Amino acid sequence: MRPRLSIIAATAVLVLTGCSGGTSDPQPEKTGGAGASQSAQKAEPEKAAEPADITPADFADEAKQIVDSFSEDELAGSLIIGTWSGADTQTGVNLVKKNNLGGVIIMADNLPEDPTPGQVKDVTEAINGARSTGQAVSIGVDQEGGPVSRLSTGALPFPPLMALSATQDPELTQAATKVQGQNLTDLGFTIDFAPDADVTTGEKDVAINVRSAGDDHEDVAEVVAEAATGYHLGGVASSAKHFPGHGRLHVDSHKSLPVSKKSIKELEDSDLLPFKSAVDAGIPMVMMGHIGLPDAKTTPATLNKKAYQALRETLNFDGVIITDALNMKAVNQNLGGGETVKALAAGADLALMPPDSAAAQQAVVTAMNHGDLKKGELEKKAERVVAMQLATAETQKAIADADGSGGADSGGASAEDPQQVLTDVAEESLTVLKGTCSFDGTDSISIVGGGEKEKTALTKAAKDAGLEVASGGTSVSLSPNTSAEVAVGTAAPWTMRNTPAKTAVTAYDSNPNALKAVAKWLKGDLSASGTLPVEYEGSEAAPDCG
Repeated sequence: MRPRLSIIAATAVLVLTGCSGGTSDPQPEKTGGAGASQSAQKAEPEKAAEPADITPADFADEAKQIVDSFSEDELAGSLIIGTWSGADTQTGVNLVKKNNLGGVIIMADNLPEDPTPGQVKDVTEAINGARSTGQAVSIGVDQEGGPVSRLSTGALPFPPLMALSATQDPELTQAATKVQGQNLTDLGFTIDFAPDADVTTGEKDVAINVRSAGDDHEDVAEVVAEAATGYHLGGVASSAKHFPGHGRLHVDSHKSLPVSKKSIKELEDSDLLPFKSAVDAGIPMVMMGHIGLPDAKTTPATLNKKAYQALRETLNFDGVIITDALNMKAVNQNLGGGETVKALAAGADLALMPPDSAAAQQAVVTAMNHGDLKKGELEKKAERVVAMQLATAETQKAIADADGSGGADSGGASAEDPQQVLTDVAEESLTVLKGTCSFDGTDSISIVGGGEKEKTALTKAAKDAGLEVASGGTSVSLSPNTSAEVAVGTAAPWTMRNTPAKTAVTAYDSNPNALKAVAKWLKGDLSASGTLPVEYEGSEAAPDCG
């Protein structure tokens, strides 16, 4: 098992030490008594807020004033993050306006095929401002990286969390998620439903696998803390998911209800640690998973009051709790908004993606009028949500101001080159699965096995690296079922477990940066130094190249 990383989230403020405006030269101490010193202090301009210092707690009073102004319809809608089908953006705008929604999540089908960043921004700009109550509209996206990348070509290519974990570089993990957060901020988003805080079991984990940082709860906890800090420094509100942990469950909650064999109490020293580390790092939101528990096997945690109480009390979490998507089959899809009422009654602050957002809003209003939901409790939920929205807006403003002040010392996103950061992640995460740590290199390769899209992408990366791609070169397989001299995995590492190749590596993903790293390694110009974050049958063959 790899050595533990060190949490540096508590020192994240050091990333943004520059003061916008003014000179960076030290000023001589003023003399002439207390009066002169006080005058000098008064003359100093007020220091701008540092992004790392901005929290929802700073906006509690303002949030209460906004929520106090809500009608019942507005209050009910403020607790819902809706979704719509198709690429007609006006449908999303109308959804927010007519139902006073607190926000929406933008999915792949809400965008053109292979969207440009400009097309993504057109959608977010249209949604922004659709609610006119003083509450900002949350614009969320499920953009973890790797297999969960809803924006496709419209955003930076980002690897799954397991790749970040394989680097064993906490500063790089934080820098990478900061870059991703800034990219999403630039595209107009305020929420990213990441990082995944689940601990995976590896091959049997059909729903999470490479979305997780690994199979060791302590290592996962430290990677998640760095990611949470990075997202905040990039300007988006992040959400640790899926409490109390989906990675050890072998049923996909998109299709059915997985049931944990262990109670939340029994998970406290293992699967809950990544969520605790995220909370300690200041994450503003935690997502409740659709997970049955031993004493509630037919009720998902998203509708289970005890699960929400455990999150509040065990983790001492006072931020926003959001449900996993309520349109998943682990939840009854025939309740006509009743699923949202049940979730809010159980303890959720935000209902994500009800099957029918309009019906959900009206169901909440009706439940308020009938006393099934207490208005005062809903107002407290809304205050948490609005405070998070206000803090996110202020964080994004502070980042923009820091960028505008110029220079790397300003602490803005310009302090990192996004492409260099993603290149570093790809190169440091490349992991040898089989064979020796060093590869002698070759000048020519032939690519066999795998899908045409991957083969085309690797061909381009190889040619860009100066490799010839021809039938007589070193054979490279993208499939575990095709014989070759070298096997290259672009997904979960265990997918290459049965490859007949003598040498095998995994890049964890097939994004351009990952394949460039593979090409560089094939040429002999890169040492694969990544460390496996997960054990599985056959992983003992992997050498320690870290």
